[in-house]
Amino acid sequence: MNQTQGRLQGKVALITGAGCVGPGWGNGRAMAVRFAQEGAKVFAVDKDLRSMDETLDLVNAFKGDITPYTCDVTDSAQIKQLVAACLKQYGTVDILVNNVGGPAPGGPINLSEDDWDAQIDINLKTVFLMCKYVMPIMEEKGHGAIVNIASTSGIRFTGAPAVGYASAKAGVIQFGRVVAVEYAAKGIRINSVVPGQMHTPLVDKTLAKSQSGGDIETLLKRRQARIPMPFMGDGRDTANAALFLASDEARFITGTEIIVDGGMSARCD
Repeated sequence: MNQTQGRLQGKVALITGAGCVGPGWGNGRAMAVRFAQEGAKVFAVDKDLRSMDETLDLVNAFKGDITPYTCDVTDSAQIKQLVAACLKQYGTVDILVNNVGGPAPGGPINLSEDDWDAQIDINLKTVFLMCKYVMPIMEEKGHGAIVNIASTSGIRFTGAPAVGYASAKAGVIQFGRVVAVEYAAKGIRINSVVPGQMHTPLVDKTLAKSQSGGDIETLLKRRQARIPMPFMGDGRDTANAALFLASDEARFITGTEIIVDGGMSARCD
């Protein structure tokens, strides 16, 4: 991931979930690095500060501008403090990337009510709350770009029952469409990136345990079999789609989605 054309030069990008559960290219880490490469001042947010160590190292290696911040973005009081800290550091927010989320397995019978609520909170409520407190800044100055990270689980059954996650990610997509129409005349664009079965550190760390008894290779083969292209993408592919939607190149694009899944959701079988 080399620095390129300054497509976000001078813009302030607030990215949630900018850490990662292990080495490699998770979505949040890749977006933080990619946006910084393109000249953005990145306000990088994660609940676990240590999970951003590699993110910071990668950005600092090319002297990018990044500021880490710890926050639980399911908590509105903490989000208010987060937004205030970003304004103190950089003076504004031009780009918001809502990337916090994660799946829990189970259908309506074996998923507990508490786990259902937690899935809605982390995958959907976080998007609502971040927009609630960041959008007034964008509205006041008459422009802004919001990119929400959804999932193909929100538009298709993708091989594992995770009804809370799928429902929440479908909500993220529709949330973006509705709010985009309402705020289009105010200069705020809202779009979603819909990643498919990426090979990110989350797969090795978490999904392998819940879906294949910890057998990573078996899980990867199963996921690859669903993808028409002969390889799995990773967080860098999500990041490049998010970069486009956040940039002025997408100035006439709002209320829609870019699906990044190697053709998986286009299959009929």
